[in-house]
Amino acid sequence: MASKMEMASRLGTSRSSLDRMLSLKGNSTVGSLEKVAHALGKRVEIRLV
Repeated sequence: MASKMEMASRLGTSRSSLDRMLSLKGNSTVGSLEKVAHALGKRVEIRLV
């Protein structure tokens, strides 16, 4: 798994910005989550069942 510094670099942002994105107290958007997922080689899937 990538370190936070590595992920921040892949996202073109700072580690503190990444920490805010990943924080449960933060106000992450689906777009932010998609960027993180893409940096990890993953995708976001939202399903209502």
